[in-house]
Amino acid sequence: MSGYSNRYIENSVLDDLKHKMVFISGPRQAGKTTLAKYLCTNAGFDIEKRYINWDSLADREKIMSEMFPSGSGFLILDEIHKFSRWRQIVKGLYDKRGDELQILVTGSARLDYYRRGGDSLQGRYHFHRLMPLTFAELNDKNPDNIDNLLIYGGFPEPFFMQSERQTKRWSREYRSRLVREDLADLENVKDLSLIENLVFRLPDLVGSPLSINALRQDLQVAHQSIARWIIMLENLYMIFRIYPFGAPKIRAVKKEAKHYHFDWTLIKNSGHRFENLIACHLLKWCFFMQDTHGREVELRYFRDIDKREVDFVITEDSKPVYFIECKKRDKTISRPLYYLKTRFPDVKAVQVILEKNIDLVSKDDIRVCSAHILLDEFI
Repeated sequence: MSGYSNRYIENSVLDDLKHKMVFISGPRQAGKTTLAKYLCTNAGFDIEKRYINWDSLADREKIMSEMFPSGSGFLILDEIHKFSRWRQIVKGLYDKRGDELQILVTGSARLDYYRRGGDSLQGRYHFHRLMPLTFAELNDKNPDNIDNLLIYGGFPEPFFMQSERQTKRWSREYRSRLVREDLADLENVKDLSLIENLVFRLPDLVGSPLSINALRQDLQVAHQSIARWIIMLENLYMIFRIYPFGAPKIRAVKKEAKHYHFDWTLIKNSGHRFENLIACHLLKWCFFMQDTHGREVELRYFRDIDKREVDFVITEDSKPVYFIECKKRDKTISRPLYYLKTRFPDVKAVQVILEKNIDLVSKDDIRVCSAHILLDEFI
């Protein structure tokens, strides 16, 4: 199987670097550092001098003393958000040397959230999110890659190793590092073992609205603690939540969110894992449209008081533009999807399945489509 060459945000990042700083955030080990180093090397600059990582003790001293390479060109600042004064330093560097430097800031946490101290960077940077690999990003468009993504996930290292044993090891070590290293670095938390219990509990709850109260009872901790920990895990790109879509035409539920994992190999239930894979693909497309085109697109789900549910609703400017239901093998159109389509006849509706080479449209204008065909239309 062939791999991938350029990452999907590469051209947008290069174009934005001509005008402002670029911040790239996203899950740990999704490829941010690899991309940044590739862009720097490809532009003819020395990585040894132009790449500075807060996690390196030697580099940490450079950052704290604000000793950066002289001359024009690329400058990569990796994981600098772990430093309390990072925004002050980056702002000062850009204001003094923005005309000569192409400053690329990368981090495995939400850089828009960790803005500790310092002046605002408003108007000085463009923000991009780099997500794990998806079907459309792979050079090899073999339909079997959907199965490979389901088994090995979308993170480059386990995906290209193609080993179930190594994938499980990678996944367990990945979760441990996020909690024991990244979370400890960024948040003032003392209950790391309890947060680890939450992390190991969450994969079993994918596919249903996430009840903070039920988790509180399971783990025997305060509601406020669970709510805070969930936000922390979102900020570290371990999980993400999507919220209900509601409109005057439908009696929608407007409270509990559903959650998904960027490492969907954690999900044991095969149907829920497939749903999680689709969720990550759609979220990646929404992020790309937000970050590169400024479009107000969001990923939601539909559930009403009559317990009709459709897995995903993509909205733009708060209006639905796409309804997507996941069924591993069932080509019979789900009744909730049909219900939504009748109420929003102009909105695209698709039921996505794992079976290969299926692409049909019903008399009600609802598409039944194989995952490899549908997902190739996204990012």
